Amino acid sequence: MDCPRDKTALETKIDRGIEIDQCPSCDGKWLDQHELDLLEDTVFVTELKKGTRMYAIRESDINCVKCNAKMATFNYRAYNLPVDYCTDQHGFWLDGGEDKEILNLMKKRVGDLKRSKSAEKAWNKNLLGVAGGKSIFERIKDLFK
Repeated sequence: MDCPRDKTALETKIDRGIEIDQCPSCDGKWLDQHELDLLEDTVFVTELKKGTRMYAIRESDINCVKCNAKMATFNYRAYNLPVDYCTDQHGFWLDGGEDKEILNLMKKRVGDLKRSKSAEKAWNKNLLGVAGGKSIFERIKDLFK
């Protein structure tokens, strides 16, 4: 397989325990369809939900390294990080450094989700304490009795 950016032959490497194809020239990486999940999972906590991955999908300027079809580009998890993918689900092309950006964004997402979950628990605890132990649904139901 050749790099979709500069046509250099891709080299197979192991990165974070994942077999990827990497361009020795531009440092771009080809990840097969399931390998992007594996990359995210190196920093993500399994009990949290990852959420939607693809936003603002549009045509890409490169072709798939497997089937040579025109790829599409999306903004990764609503961040301003464009990632190319094969619409026939062969995989993803990450330009040089985008793998590190994905890991940083996933670490940030884990922190945000943990804070959100913690705040929700504290809010529920405080609300239930003020409301005499009743949930918001129980209190609304009491209004109609």
